Amino acid sequence: MINYTKISVIGLALSLSTLITYGQDNLVNSLKNNQSENSKASFKFTDVINLANTPVQNQGSSGTCWSYSTNSFLESEMIKAGKQPVQLSQIFSARNAYVEKGINYVRMHGAVSLGDGGALHDVINMYRKYGAVPQEVYTGLNYGTKINKTAELGDIEKGVLEAVVKNANGELTPNWLKAYTGVIDAYLGAVPENFTYKGKKYTPKTFANEVVGINPDNYVELSSFNDHPFYSKFTLLVPDNWSFDQVYNVKVNEITDIIDNALKNGYTVAWATDVSEKSFSYKNGVAFVPQTPYMEMTAKEKADMFNGPQAEMEITQENRQAAFDNYQTTDDHGMHIVGLAKDQNGKEYYIVKNSWGVTNDYKGYLYVTKNYVKYKTTAFLLNKAGIPAAIAKKLGL
Repeated sequence: MINYTKISVIGLALSLSTLITYGQDNLVNSLKNNQSENSKASFKFTDVINLANTPVQNQGSSGTCWSYSTNSFLESEMIKAGKQPVQLSQIFSARNAYVEKGINYVRMHGAVSLGDGGALHDVINMYRKYGAVPQEVYTGLNYGTKINKTAELGDIEKGVLEAVVKNANGELTPNWLKAYTGVIDAYLGAVPENFTYKGKKYTPKTFANEVVGINPDNYVELSSFNDHPFYSKFTLLVPDNWSFDQVYNVKVNEITDIIDNALKNGYTVAWATDVSEKSFSYKNGVAFVPQTPYMEMTAKEKADMFNGPQAEMEITQENRQAAFDNYQTTDDHGMHIVGLAKDQNGKEYYIVKNSWGVTNDYKGYLYVTKNYVKYKTTAFLLNKAGIPAAIAKKLGL
């Protein structure tokens, strides 16, 4: 088993710095066979909690799920606070993260990952530093498409930054950041210094303060790994944590305890996870952890995977950790947990809002078992007011 406490963060980044995430096209395509013809007729879901959230969006051909999911989460936070929600610009958050990621890349001499990928905390960090704008003010569609398509931008970003790190002059000029930012703005558009929204003039910072009105200090990110002390903070070693942010460590069963408590108190949850499992079906809108490993299933068992509720594997701290250490759990997608439902047998599933449009059986939403969330979560982010008091006390919150 890999001991991540003994791996250099820089060494890990070096091995991953050439992995450029242009989007989630390959991921989406890999899931197209994870489906059954009669799935929707075989599940009978009843809502237990279904918290208010804004319409499902489509991230297009981009790896910006982290921004779509966490901005959706912030929109629900506005609703929870009694505010009229605003569709926030996901690409504004992403654009600012690209700038900060480029700065980090140069400071790290190229030993950090690039690309569209990011983490839930990136949206909070960019909100804190840059503010927020409505989606209608900054769409990021500055290059003739109707949806995001960022592969070319990613290639050019990489080329510019690699040239800077190569440092042919022997000393960096003060102009490299201006050149790099210029590339981003050529594709996504320059960020407006001020704009008018509903008849009032704002800057991104004043819009965040006066209209969105959330306090970034109210949000915490958590995970669960047994190679770090529980109830302490540690650096989450996944490629998209380019800023090396730290998360709180809780026990595996506390993942769902915290999410349940948040939902029951009206708080939604931003969720980072692995969706590359055969038991995750975007088309059917269902995800679970099969009791029998996929490779050991019969042809009939594989065909029936999404035809009604299935028995699941027990999730422990140990098998969760092993899946992460063996690369079976990877940090490949961010979504938004907005509720809780039961199937016809009384089993509970989280209602999860995705950002791939409304083309699946549940118009862009999925039903995900609690075992799947325990097993495949890489991190989750929520308002600290949603954490049970006993756990919050252990965390020192």
